[in-house]
Parts: sequence; C-alpha cells; structure tokens
Amino acid sequence: MNNMYLPKFKIHPVFWFVLAAGLVTGHFWEVVIVFVIVFIHECGHAVAAMLAGWQITAIELLPFGGVAKVENHANRPLKEELFVTIAGPIQHLWLPFASRMLASANFWSDAHHHLFITYNLMILLFNLLPVWPLDGGKLLYILLMKRFPFKKAYYYSLIISLILLLILTISLLCLYPFALSYMVVASFIGVSIYKEWRQRRYVFMRFLLSRWREEYQSDYSRRNKPIIVSSHMSISSILDLFYKGFNHRIIIRNKNKQRVIDEGELLNLYFSGNYARRRIGEFFEVC
Repeated sequence: MNNMYLPKFKIHPVFWFVLAAGLVTGHFWEVVIVFVIVFIHECGHAVAAMLAGWQITAIELLPFGGVAKVENHANRPLKEELFVTIAGPIQHLWLPFASRMLASANFWSDAHHHLFITYNLMILLFNLLPVWPLDGGKLLYILLMKRFPFKKAYYYSLIISLILLLILTISLLCLYPFALSYMVVASFIGVSIYKEWRQRRYVFMRFLLSRWREEYQSDYSRRNKPIIVSSHMSISSILDLFYKGFNHRIIIRNKNKQRVIDEGELLNLYFSGNYARRRIGEFFEVC
C-alpha cells in the first residue's frame, strides 16, 4: 500500500449553496443528514483509493457525492477503478442500519431516521445514474473501456452522459418546472461534462504518456492484446486503437508479409518527433 496519507478535503461552492438554502428555509436536520451521507460516501472512495495505492491530492464534496483528484491514474487497472468507484455507493448499504441504531439510542427521532433513509436512497440512486461525473457515469466509462479502445470509450462516455442528462432534465422540468435544486446540480454536471470534453485531447495524451513510462512498459502483469494494422496507417490512427489495461503487440501487415513490434517502439517514435501523421510503413519495413 503506497502513498498512504490523508488527502485535503474541499467543499464545492455548489455544496455550500445547497447547505445555505437548507438552513435559510429551516431544514437544519436535512442539511446535516445530506452532509453526513455525502461525507461518508466520499470517504468510501478515498479509503478504497488509498488501499489501491492511488496518489490522492484532494477530495471535493459535492451535493451528490464527491470528486477525488488523483495523480498517475491514466493507466491503473480497470479492476482498481471499479473497486474505487463502487466503494462510495457501497457505504449507502450500511448507513440505514447505523441510523436505526442511533434512533434506538434516542440520538434522534424515528422521523429523523425515516428522513435519513429517504435521503440516503435518493443520493444513492442519483449517483448511480450513468452520467459523468456521477459514479454511474464512471461505471459506464469502465464498461465501455472493456469494449472499445481508450479514446473511443472516453468520448462515448461523455456523449452518452450529455444525452442522458438532457433527457432527464427535460423530463423532470415537464413534471416539476420549479425544481431549483435539481437545476443547480444539473447545471454543475453539464459544466463538468463540457470541461471534460474540452480536455479530451489532454486526457488521451496523458494516457499515452503514462504508457510510455518505463515502469508501464515493464509491467507484464497486464494481458496482451495484439493490434493488426496496415503499413499504410498513420502512427496516430494506430495509437487511437490502444486499450486500457492491455499490453499491445503491433502486427504490421502488407499483403502476405508482416512484422511485429512492441507498443514501446511505436510510442518512442510518436514522442521523438513530429511523426504522428506519418505512415508506420515508413519506419518499420515489412519483410
């Protein structure tokens, strides 16, 4: 277990807005309950991330959960991402029993207990929506990573998230036109998706850079997944076919001939000069 230290906790302005709205309207216990549930939810993510050896720089609390800011994350195994992602929602399973015990000890009333159960279920279900950056959106992202190359899976997860968010927002506004709290949260999620989309090229470059590092190239614990390409394909188009969680052997074919190279050779070529649009056959002769 590496880099075990306590990350910084931050509270996003949106969370402060929701808390302030609750206090102003006289819903003190609702505010306390939401804060406790969200805090424990995010602690689940943080503990799981530290157990997996992730370098967590900060934990930011949001009204629907939180965001863990991590380093060296681009090429962590998918099973680790799954473990860290579900560690938050899992906390909601034991919280009702804890609330029942507090109610039995007269710490709070049965009315508060039922209120706690309601908010706990609402936050859990909302978090499981397949919309980025909710936990459900991250589960969608992991599922797509199993099926598609990194770049395509990442793009698909953001596009699907935006479409589902729009559908959900339009549906709720038709039923509840004045759902101010939801509109605040939905606006934040929409901005988050937009920011992720604007950084998509940077995210993909970080993914490639992390694979280029010597420690990744020497990691033989990952499964091998060959990529068959034509000698006429560009270097950048081949890199677009890279999957997360796999080591790649590049099989270059030209008619009845072929040549096999390691992914490190291709990455070295990509980062050594302005060769992204050059054909791979120009550098690796197929004999």
